[in-house]
Amino acid sequence: MTQIISLFQAAVVFGTVILFGAVGEILTEKAGNLNLGVPGIMYLGGIASLIGVFFYEMNNPNPIPAVCLLIALVCALVAAAIGGLIFSFLTITLRTNQNVTGLALNIFAGGFANFFGGSLNKLAGGVGQISVATTSAAVRKTIMGSNNWAGPFDDMLLSYGFMVYLAIICAIGIKWFINRTSIGLNLRAVGENPATADAAGINVTKYKYLATCIGGAISGLGGLYYVMDYMKGTWDSAGAIEGLGWLALALVIFASWKPLRAIWGAYLFGALSWAYFYIPGLTRRSMELFKMLPYVATLIVLVVVAMQRSRENQPPAGLGLPYFREER
Repeated sequence: MTQIISLFQAAVVFGTVILFGAVGEILTEKAGNLNLGVPGIMYLGGIASLIGVFFYEMNNPNPIPAVCLLIALVCALVAAAIGGLIFSFLTITLRTNQNVTGLALNIFAGGFANFFGGSLNKLAGGVGQISVATTSAAVRKTIMGSNNWAGPFDDMLLSYGFMVYLAIICAIGIKWFINRTSIGLNLRAVGENPATADAAGINVTKYKYLATCIGGAISGLGGLYYVMDYMKGTWDSAGAIEGLGWLALALVIFASWKPLRAIWGAYLFGALSWAYFYIPGLTRRSMELFKMLPYVATLIVLVVVAMQRSRENQPPAGLGLPYFREER
């Protein structure tokens, strides 16, 4: 029972990181932009939040938790949105290839984050010496408490910080936005057929820019959550954020571009990603096989969706395709 609870908690923690990345990318792809730079954007959100609160806590003997949270959120959102803006400028204005640009953004953002993460480690006195304990505690503080109403499953259901619930709210909010609002419907029209949307008077460029920047900002919260919750406010240059970012991209396909489906898919990916920790008797080689489970699940879903040929489970028709108004 203890192992089941522990696996569920790990699935929620890592699933939340993946969910933020996936929800942000779903919004981006609904506008027709394929941003493979999600791992890099999550890097930017994580390192920016850490830099902001590090200098605040270092210069304040009694940091205020609410101020720490505000600084971390603002820094992560702004840095990740800038990452989305860079991608938008290159792919929409300069018309570069979206796949190549996304991969280049990953390389740039990963190097940027690890450089400044290493600098912070050096400034703090060594690897693992960064101390933003107040911010980390504020992010990890449970908001529902423990009431023992669920018996042995109480910790499994309630022992999470506010960002776990924020990720779910974001998914529900994006679902409502793209399906129930006129702006969301315009956004979907841009992703499906930008030429038709343009002819109808919709500003295609504006919608693509806003969707990519806002989607990037949401994805960046995944990096913040990983750094402040799982890493407890320090920096890890081993590349774990990048791996979770790629899982977020896989989840977009797994969820068939549906934010609500991404919620349970994220927790499933979180469980599959760390299940090998809880299976006794595994060798190092078999562990590597179990690490493939989330990607195998995605491939299975791709095959099933392709066989069904259901229109509602397909990506936006204009996804990844550049739009030149002059060629309309």
